[in-house]
Amino acid sequence: MTPLRVGVIGVGHLGQHHARLYASLPGSRLVGVVDADAVRAKLIADRHGASVMADLPALLKQVEAVSVAATTSAHYGVVKACLEAGVHVLVEKPIAVTPAEAWELVELAQQRKRVLQVGHIERFNPVMQALRPHIGKPVFIECHRLSPFGERGTDVDVVLDLMIHDLDLVLSLHPGPVEDIRAAGVPVLTSSNDIANARIEFQSGCVANLTASRVSAARMRRLRLFQRDAYLSADFQTRKGIICRRRTATGERPVIDTETVQGGEDEPLKLEVDAFLTACATGQPPPVTGADGAAALDLAYRVLGQIEGFARRHGMG
Repeated sequence: MTPLRVGVIGVGHLGQHHARLYASLPGSRLVGVVDADAVRAKLIADRHGASVMADLPALLKQVEAVSVAATTSAHYGVVKACLEAGVHVLVEKPIAVTPAEAWELVELAQQRKRVLQVGHIERFNPVMQALRPHIGKPVFIECHRLSPFGERGTDVDVVLDLMIHDLDLVLSLHPGPVEDIRAAGVPVLTSSNDIANARIEFQSGCVANLTASRVSAARMRRLRLFQRDAYLSADFQTRKGIICRRRTATGERPVIDTETVQGGEDEPLKLEVDAFLTACATGQPPPVTGADGAAALDLAYRVLGQIEGFARRHGMG
């Protein structure tokens, strides 16, 4: 199979790794990169034997697929131009700034029959992939995503920066339509919310409680979920999972059987990029579609709306 000609738009913290993977995977050939920082673009392009393109239109003439790892504010315009040029797109999360922009991109990808995949990378974390076969119908989900403060990502609210990962994970478990949301958030070191909590009730009876912070002393990436007769836990940093099941023998008290699951060493981004290349080559939907990304962004904005309402009610707005 002929390798796909690909490019990377934005070769900063994340984009450099997209470029590295495209240059190394057999299903792709890194043709060129585009970045506002010409020195940075040349550094990454030279490292992987690619070209620095003068601008986006020049790149789009040379490629069949791209990764978009530019700033979030640029996602809509860049992804739209790529799709209109007939190019497949893997865009880092969030898919766009607003849900309206996101759903417009989803519709455009469908019209042009192009792959639009969104980089919700925790879907590809080996521990999550190891636990998924054991997940049935969760009734309570708890997520903690905490980080020390850093400059990267602070151009958006912590809900769009961190919590959106877990919103996507929760939605990927198919809990059904949302019935109610309660949320609160506080700006600490920036002008937007740096810590937030959301309690989301679904019509199915499932409840998700999510906390995201970028002002914590230590880093934490954990998901816990409870379903009938079982409890599952995932640590996305150590890739360790725990499955606790209830076992009841006739006439005996229930016993808890505990199984530890260790995710593999595969790089989540490599799995994500591989899945994108496969979708481009086969025409099959990617594991995280544009619609998935738009749905997560939709839910994030509903959470933000509840945070704003909470702030107004308590004189914090």
